[in-house]
Amino acid sequence: MGRRTPPTVHGLVILDKPAGFTSHDVVARLRKHFGERRIGHAGTLDPSATGVLLVGVGNGTRLMRFLETMDKSYTCDIVFGVTTSTLDADGEVLVTSDVPVPSIDDLRSLVTANLLGAIEQVPPMVSALKVDGKRLHQLAREGIEIERAARPVTVHVFDIEPTDDVRVIRASVTCGSGTYVRSLGADLGDLAGCGAHIRNLRRTTVGPFALADSSTLDDPVLHDPITAVRDMQRVTLDAAGIDNVLFGRPLPSWQGDGPWAILDEAQQLVAVYEKWKGDLAKPVVVFGGR
Repeated sequence: MGRRTPPTVHGLVILDKPAGFTSHDVVARLRKHFGERRIGHAGTLDPSATGVLLVGVGNGTRLMRFLETMDKSYTCDIVFGVTTSTLDADGEVLVTSDVPVPSIDDLRSLVTANLLGAIEQVPPMVSALKVDGKRLHQLAREGIEIERAARPVTVHVFDIEPTDDVRVIRASVTCGSGTYVRSLGADLGDLAGCGAHIRNLRRTTVGPFALADSSTLDDPVLHDPITAVRDMQRVTLDAAGIDNVLFGRPLPSWQGDGPWAILDEAQQLVAVYEKWKGDLAKPVVVFGGR
């Protein structure tokens, strides 16, 4: 087997993913567009979902680990009285209910009491979460449902507004990594006593990256890798310091808790350091080397 060709195109694409594409489809399209095989994304979006998807190209893939854990914001509709197999509009209808939907004020009270802050959430079977090496959505397609343990997640914002349809509300959610918005919609439906599912899910932000920063799949914009760490503390080192970085040496940590983006005097991204032990920081990503 021949050696893999090193990547030659590097950076970050902040994409407004269209409906009808899986995250894998997006990667395949961008590989063809940029002529670069090493491409990966941070934070899967379902095929019907739209909005901000961060995609690393070349060495940019090595920075995805820092983007995956960022808070995310979404909008969606919550449709009451209908539960589905996927908790969204793409699934098979399981149950319909004529139970009246509580008033918007009562729904807000249910949200505040049960679905805000640090909560426990059971991952849906249609999620990309892996169990024993297999993703839940793969098991679901095989007709297999397994017991899933509830996991701690954080919901920072869960605002709801009425629409012209009494059985549909509009929701805006900001949440920590690992939170499933479809589960929030379904859980609110259960609390309301009539069931619910979501539709029109759109991711509006990932950390500091927003729809206003996004390009399209037809005309993707490749940003310099340093864009991926624009929310990170930056440290500029002289030539001697950069030499230590390229050798992968631990260095005395800097102000704050890190991680730190290490730049050379030309303001090029050279590495990312994290706290290690004592007052030392160690490199977790180094571009270039000796």
